Amino acid sequence: MSKKELKLGPDEFEMECTSVWAFPRRGNWATHKSDWRGNWAPEVVRNLILRYSNEGDILLDPMIGGGTTAIEAKILNRNIICSDVNDIALERTKESLKFEVENKSWQKVEKRDARDLSKAQDESVDFILTHPPYADIIKYSEGKIQEDISGIHDIEKFCDEMEKVAKELYRILKKGKYCAILIGDTRRNKMYIPLAYKVMQRFLDSGFVLKEDIIKRQFNCKATGFWVNKSKEANFLLIMHEHLFIFQK
Repeated sequence: MSKKELKLGPDEFEMECTSVWAFPRRGNWATHKSDWRGNWAPEVVRNLILRYSNEGDILLDPMIGGGTTAIEAKILNRNIICSDVNDIALERTKESLKFEVENKSWQKVEKRDARDLSKAQDESVDFILTHPPYADIIKYSEGKIQEDISGIHDIEKFCDEMEKVAKELYRILKKGKYCAILIGDTRRNKMYIPLAYKVMQRFLDSGFVLKEDIIKRQFNCKATGFWVNKSKEANFLLIMHEHLFIFQK
């Protein structure tokens, strides 16, 4: 696909300047697609990259998923390392990068477990941004719990594994730089589980400090029909927001 055939940005874009973000219609420029379950909107990624990094910086998304971060980094002239344990995600990311840009940014796509980034040097990355699984709400690798944290049902065990991720990200991030994590909450037995804040605490325990807690509204969860009725019958509210934490080293 040539650059002439491709629109490389939204028709209108303004950087967010409040702690509540909402994107009712997600962007579909470049090779962005919305068919990867749980992927984040390119508007979120574009805001993060523009606010917390500079052209020529080295970025990392250690759970690259459908490739959204890779696409935006390439367009915005940031170098990026894309990693995941899921082979399908890696192939999807490679395909998503098959377009031309008028800059010299590079992209590396590698199979890595975010809990073990030992091949990366200490303080070698300028900005980290990622959208991890919310425990096992979406299972990306069925039956491979040891390889994929999306197979972990137990909340505390999931947080233990996310703490391993946090420690690795802290190690490889340059001092004074930022790490952005988008994560939501869940329910168990009709009770609200503040998964995002549990994960946030593990990042704080690993040495990070919290710069921002951004509330992102969700629009891809339809509050109609079956779930509206269940909400009324069982007396619980549908979760329609996520937390976008910005940590600093």
